[in-house]
Amino acid sequence: MSLVDLIAKADERGLAASGLACLDRCVPLLGGDDEILRPLWGNLTDGSDAAAWGDLLEQVRGKLESADEGDDEAVALARRMLEAAPAERSAAGIRVWADACSVASLQIHRLLDPADDPSPLDSRRAGRTEGMPPLVAAELRRQVTVLEVLAGHGAGGLRRALEVSTEGRRVLRAVVSRRARGRK
Repeated sequence: MSLVDLIAKADERGLAASGLACLDRCVPLLGGDDEILRPLWGNLTDGSDAAAWGDLLEQVRGKLESADEGDDEAVALARRMLEAAPAERSAAGIRVWADACSVASLQIHRLLDPADDPSPLDSRRAGRTEGMPPLVAAELRRQVTVLEVLAGHGAGGLRRALEVSTEGRRVLRAVVSRRARGRK
């Protein structure tokens, strides 16, 4: 099933986790540490107060507002993902955000991948993956995995979704670090 189809069929928790996972993998661009989004992940568990999502989101925004975008398009895209997160964790708002985060995260990975990829992201998200640069292909696989795990396991899949996101964050942190060293 394509990423577009998975997003279309996801429930509210799957959508929130999908958008949050995309943002989580891009946190290194915003200067955030590995634990910055933990409270939001915790808010997706069974029995959590969905109404607390907005307050937790504002706390995260406050901690990450110092990231300097400069003229870096990847940082600007990550910042927009954070700013676009809806204050209310409802399926309608989260669906739009999760879809936008998917596109933004793939674009960020494309910008950071030295390989040239002229294919439109929409075709990649629809399943046409031949010739994809490795960084973008890995991000697409992570997005699909997060949605599949949550569709198959509900709240029980959150731990695996977080593991997938953590792996992607480490990869992106390494890419950002190499990129910074290359600019010096």
